[in-house]
Amino acid sequence: MAFNITIKPSNHTFTMEAGETILDAGLNHGYVLPYGCRNGVCGACKGRILQGSADLGKYQEYVLSEADIASGMALFCCARPKSDLVVECHEVSANKDIPVRTLPCRVHKLEKIADDVMVLFLKLPANERLQFFAGQYIDILMKEGKPRSFSLANAPHDDEFLQLHIRNITGGAFTQHVFTEMKERDILRIKGPMGTFFLREDSDKPIVFVASGTGFAPAKAIIEHALHIGIKRPIHLYWGARVLADLYMLGLAHQWEASGVKFTPVLSEPLVEDHWQGRQGFVHQAVLEDYSDLSGHQVYACGAPIVVESAHRDFTGLRGLPNEEFFSDAFTFAPKN
Repeated sequence: MAFNITIKPSNHTFTMEAGETILDAGLNHGYVLPYGCRNGVCGACKGRILQGSADLGKYQEYVLSEADIASGMALFCCARPKSDLVVECHEVSANKDIPVRTLPCRVHKLEKIADDVMVLFLKLPANERLQFFAGQYIDILMKEGKPRSFSLANAPHDDEFLQLHIRNITGGAFTQHVFTEMKERDILRIKGPMGTFFLREDSDKPIVFVASGTGFAPAKAIIEHALHIGIKRPIHLYWGARVLADLYMLGLAHQWEASGVKFTPVLSEPLVEDHWQGRQGFVHQAVLEDYSDLSGHQVYACGAPIVVESAHRDFTGLRGLPNEEFFSDAFTFAPKN
């Protein structure tokens, strides 16, 4: 059965099948709705159903509360229509003309930059380039099992190689393969670009980045892009990790300070041998301590779902950040097959 969907306030309309999610159908018709994880964890795709009814699907309850549901909210990556719908959300138009492609690539280099972090450099065929916005991600397509999603750590102007920051996750079949078996010249298949985690260049608001762990990767890409095109907006990067070694590109982040980027590293459990004199605690809490009012800012949060969700909850609830000015990329991990 097909249903008609209208998006407010743009008044874009399209027809979709009952089995599709609102997000997938919108993307298939060229309307880019905000999204991040696409599996009901990050909340980036949250919007309101103004008219009609939908099956809300499977989602994490901390992302979509009973109060949200009562007010008509839904996660469009999970919700499927049961009738014609009128929905409300802030569409992303900047990347609608970039096609999602499936391409082969070759492992050009593996660079282990921390005990549990590998930088993977991928080379596309000689006549190919992947068009993308800084901060988007790609899927690595597996012969068996679900695709593995990784953010691109390089900016579009630096696209000789696609760069991924891969953390070795306990029980992660693919990440363990990267660390123990993958070698240069191996062939992979990728699909992308995907995601709406990229810089909104039409704004003049100051930017706060909140990155945890390898969530530094998409933040790196966006900051390098912003510096490359000469954006003058204030940028403040908070990078949170457990111990000093987890800040695996600390020198690079400090280099950006010479270009005007404010940088605040935060450790939650520094070791005695770290001799850490900097900020301690949870990274989003450091932002709360530094900013009493975020109503005039944009926030880009990337990394562990608990960090992204905590930042969204507290920045919008306690610091006046408009919901539409919070952009997120929550990293979820695929279990071992």
